[in-house]
Amino acid sequence: MLFSQDRSELRRFYLEAWRKARARLPMAPVEQMIAEVVAEHPQYHPLLEDETQILRREYRPENAETNPFLHMGLHIALREQATTDRPLGIHRIHGALSRHYAGRTEAEHRMMDCLAEALWSAQRHNALPDEAAYMACLESLARRILGSVRHSR
Repeated sequence: MLFSQDRSELRRFYLEAWRKARARLPMAPVEQMIAEVVAEHPQYHPLLEDETQILRREYRPENAETNPFLHMGLHIALREQATTDRPLGIHRIHGALSRHYAGRTEAEHRMMDCLAEALWSAQRHNALPDEAAYMACLESLARRILGSVRHSR
């Protein structure tokens, strides 16, 4: 399932959601969200066609490899955060950046560094993510790209 600690199980969940989307089968809302993110990343489609290879594949940052599952997972996390506005204010920033880039995918690509940094720091310090630092990073990003978005809704 989506929150599994088992890498193969998580990857199978992505593969199954994408298979259902291509076959136009009924999907749960989380499967629909995954399928949307996969659809927005055609560079990953060939990877998702080879289940045997993708389940075994290691992605190593030291080899300058991007893990497609981590990348897509960050999109999903950002969408869930924007939908629930947690942390408070992310909905506003996500919306403003999405309007600026004429779509949420590119906006999320800009926001990912802040989320990844917050998660890395939490893991490194064996603590919960620092929402204030995360939001400060996002506010700084929005100011650099848009100017102030604090009062826009």
